[in-house]
Parts: sequence; C-alpha cells; structure tokens
Amino acid sequence: MRIKILVVDDEESICDILKYNLELDGYEVDYALSAEEALTMDLPSYSLFILDIMMDRLSGFDFAKKLKNNQATENTPVIFCSALSGEDDTVMGLNLGGDDYITKPFVISEVLARVRAVLRRSQVSHQYAYNMSRGLREPDIVFKTMRVDRNEKVCYMDGKQLQLTKTEFEILLFFLTHRNRIYSREEIIQEVWPDDVVVSNRTIDTNITRLRKKIDPYGNNIVTRLGFGYGFKEIN
Repeated sequence: MRIKILVVDDEESICDILKYNLELDGYEVDYALSAEEALTMDLPSYSLFILDIMMDRLSGFDFAKKLKNNQATENTPVIFCSALSGEDDTVMGLNLGGDDYITKPFVISEVLARVRAVLRRSQVSHQYAYNMSRGLREPDIVFKTMRVDRNEKVCYMDGKQLQLTKTEFEILLFFLTHRNRIYSREEIIQEVWPDDVVVSNRTIDTNITRLRKKIDPYGNNIVTRLGFGYGFKEIN
C-alpha cells in the first residue's frame, strides 16, 4: 500500500505540480483547493499533509490546529508550504506542530527530500510506539529537574510536560546525550536532520533560540561559540 499525502492549496497549478512529482516518487496524492474542502475528506487515511497558509476563510494555520485537536490526526506530520518567508511565520508554523516549513517558490527536489525526511521521522516515532507496546523501553535522560522520555518523545520540567516540537526535542536529546562539547552547525545538522534535507544556519539558530526559552532556567546551559556552533554545558 502506497503512502497517502494530502496537498491543500488554493492554487491549482501548485497542487498539480506537487501531485505529479510526488506520484513520480511513489506516493498516492490527493489535493484540495481549500481547507473547507479538505475537511470533507477522509483525513485519518493520510500519512502527511502539505498545507498552504494564505487561503480564503480558513487558513493553513487554522486547518493545522484542527488536525492537532483531532485525536485521529494529531500525530500526522504537517509540512507548511507558503510564500510567507518571514521568521515569525516560520516560528508560528513550527509552534503549531508543523514538522517542516517550505517557502515558495520552491525547488521540487528539495520538497521531495523534505517529504521523505518528515515521513522517515514519523515512522521512527511509530517504531517507538511499537517498542513501548512490546515493553521495550529506553532509559530516561535526566538533567537536574529536567527529564527526557525517549520512548514517548516528551520532556518534563519539574514533572510538567514541555511543549516541544519534534525538531526541538531531537536537538535537546542530542545535546543531553553529548554534553560538555561544542558542535558545529554542520555536525548538529548531521545528527538531527536526515542527510537528504537542506537545512540553513538560520533554521538551526531559530530552533535553538526557541528551545532555550522553553527549557528555562536551563536555557543558559546551551552555550554558543560564535562562528562555530552550540553545545550543552553542565554549568552550575
């Protein structure tokens, strides 16, 4: 059975381009020209949603909220694809639970690479769920009052769950398992993102800035070496 993808965009030409190339890559692809039309479809049957943001009436952000508030689709990955390229738009998309953000005009090879990467990460998450059902658990990682559950992919601070995106969680997990060393941005990309995904320095910096705020008071433990990269130091 082929993986099903739903593209939601009010530009039919964009939908046609994505459908054609994704199907060449082996996926089954449907599209909707509005979020309202998409809501009439069998959403739980899809393994990935690719959403435009600026659509009439119901925006891509609002549609994503509905997906995340529905138990049947809350864990289905979302890629935003929009002409909005500002940092605030990217941050908002990721904070809403988006797994990636692609700006228009896009290069189709990059879109395909990002789709493969997001689906691969999603499959890893499902594998964790399978391991848990079989009683196969990995030990938690603890730093002072912060605890990372690698099996459920969640982080707790003083017993309260932090709202981290998948990328923020993977960065934190990498830092906590590789403490007291500075890593270049290239090394972080290699460890956190798949090889076939193009990641800019700005993407790394934005994710780490948000992560620092979310793990306060331990944000200062993520240190910066200007011109080189980042690391997690066990400072007092």
